[in-house]
This record gives sequence, structure tokens and C-alpha cells, in this order.
Amino acid sequence: MKINAIKNELDLILNSIQSNDFVANDPISIPKRFSKLQDIEISAFFASILAWGQRKTIINNTNKLMHWMGEEPYRFVMEHSEKDLKVFESFVHRTFNSTDCLYFIEVLKQFYLKEDSLEIYFKGDTVKNRLIHFHHQFFDFDFAPQRTKKHIANPSKNSSAKRLNMFLRWMVRKDHIDFGIWSSIKTADLRCPLDVHVQRAAFHFGLLTRKQQDWKAVDELSDSLLNLDDTDPIKYDLALFKWSESKS
Repeated sequence: MKINAIKNELDLILNSIQSNDFVANDPISIPKRFSKLQDIEISAFFASILAWGQRKTIINNTNKLMHWMGEEPYRFVMEHSEKDLKVFESFVHRTFNSTDCLYFIEVLKQFYLKEDSLEIYFKGDTVKNRLIHFHHQFFDFDFAPQRTKKHIANPSKNSSAKRLNMFLRWMVRKDHIDFGIWSSIKTADLRCPLDVHVQRAAFHFGLLTRKQQDWKAVDELSDSLLNLDDTDPIKYDLALFKWSESKS
């Protein structure tokens, strides 16, 4: 297909996405409940990190965490007691368990003790380097469990980093779905969250040839999307996802 034809079809899909319907059934519905910057960041971070498997389960388990945090995630992270953490010892989402969850809470507290936003922990000249930097920062503690490192992707190992790329999309892009509360990253520099649905659609439209779901594929697809919109290419993430979902 020619670029103009691909763009037109994907634009039609984007225009058909009703914000309320889409948001209600997507993990982004959790951070949408909050207005405080830190509450949005924390809830979005957990929602994106847990975003593998069925969306209903992702939403239910992230909502469970928010409920245990008293629907005030930032306040909980900063002011919780040891007793408050007991309930998290039963948490499991696929391979993400209580050890991982408790470590995340402690690291978030340490981050916010130093900075007002998680944005500062994503430093680098490219998104890839920003994610690598974040991984190093997140595990720069002597109490970091080895098992938890698999839950924060590291593109230096050629990981596609789907969940972190989605988190960045939420934080950086601004429209009726994404928040646009971070300004240090340009929308044109974002990388596309790559999962089986997006990959399937990308193959169909000729936007991707690489079969492995790795960082090289992320770069190939993201660069292809720049041909559709050179300032906001990753908006097509949702269009690709919806196209594939409609074919399932």
C-alpha cells in the first residue's frame, strides 16, 4: 500500500475511536481517575507495568493496588507504614508478585523523596537511552531483588520495552486519551509500543518487516510511522491495535 492510503485508513480508525468507550476498557482508565501529577504517574506506571494478559485482568489488578493505597497512591507511597504493606504480600499478576510490588513501592518513595516527578529519571538523548538510564536508576539500590529486574525492560539487551514505551506515550502525548504532562521528550522521538496486535497490523500495512519483537523492530516500525506523521507518529499505535483487534 502507498503511504497516503495507509495514512488515510489509519486516520479513519483513529477518528472512530470514541474516547469514553476506549478509555473505559483500557488500563489508562486507572490514571484517568486522578488529577494530581504524582497520582497520575504512579497509577499509570503500575497500569503499564502490569499491562500484559487480558485487559480486564490488568484493570482489575491495578485497581486492586489503587484500592489498597486508599485511592491516594502518592500519599500512600510517601507515608505508608510497615503495617500498611502487609496486604501487598498477597499480590500476584502473572509473574509479577509481592516481592516485585513491594520493591516498586519503595523505589517510588526514594525517587519522590528527591524529585517531584518521575520524568527526571528518564534521561538521555534518545528514548532508548532514556529507558536504559531509567532501568539503571530503578535498580541502583543494594536491596534490589534480582527477580524484579525482568519487569523493567532494558533496551540495551534488545528488549522491545512495550510497557515502558506505552507509559511514555501516556505521559508525553496529549489528546483525548494520553495525558501530555511531560515536556522533556518530543512526541516525534517516542517509540511505538510493540505487541502481537500492533505487529500483526504493521505487517499488513507494510510498516514492519522484522519478525522478532525486539528493539530493532520497534525502531523500524517507529521510523515507518514518521512517514505518516513526522511530529506525532505514535498516535498510530492505537489505530494499529484497533485494526488488529477488529480482525481477531
